[in-house]
Amino acid sequence: MRRGLVQQEIYEQATRLFAERGFAGTSFQDIADAVGLTRPALYHYVRNKDELLAKLVAEITEDAAVGIAAEADRPDLDPAQKIRSIVADTVRRQGEHAARFRLLIRSEADLPADIAAKHAAGRRSVLKSIATVIGEGVQSGIFREVDPRVAALGVLGITNWVAWWYQPDGHDDLAQICDELAELAVAGLRQKDNRKSAQSPAEAIGIVREDLDRLERLLRP
Repeated sequence: MRRGLVQQEIYEQATRLFAERGFAGTSFQDIADAVGLTRPALYHYVRNKDELLAKLVAEITEDAAVGIAAEADRPDLDPAQKIRSIVADTVRRQGEHAARFRLLIRSEADLPADIAAKHAAGRRSVLKSIATVIGEGVQSGIFREVDPRVAALGVLGITNWVAWWYQPDGHDDLAQICDELAELAVAGLRQKDNRKSAQSPAEAIGIVREDLDRLERLLRP
């Protein structure tokens, strides 16, 4: 139990130092001093800085990718519900671990090659999962006609800055932020009922064409 507590303290202090000084600007000795250990004693818990950074990437990027993929595959949710859940969970993680997200973004250029590859793979997985859900929503008519990949990048853009502006000790309520940004993402994708607002024959024909295009996609084998 004590070993686990010490390792967690090392991780927390390393994350703080990386955020303050950058990965390259933080030495192993700096981490040892922050935890109150000698450098040789620190080696009993972690091998090097890369190990600590790899844990950060796994926690922030890889675990998130797995969770989002699982959410995207849920058969009990429609595409709008999936997007709402994915955005809310992502915003919550960013709010709860803001320093770690900021650190990872700042350190991207300094990541060792193997860790950078895992980070990039996790990001691609997240983008693919969200784009797939949006594509399903377009196909079913829940979402309007959009490029799923571009729209997925837009959804991620809604979440990516939360770590920079959210203050845990401020006036904003994280749960409310999660709900509002999730609803904002879904509202931006939803199909609008244009039939009520068509003001001319040309607009009405355009609506019919959109419906025919959607029907054609649904009928494709």
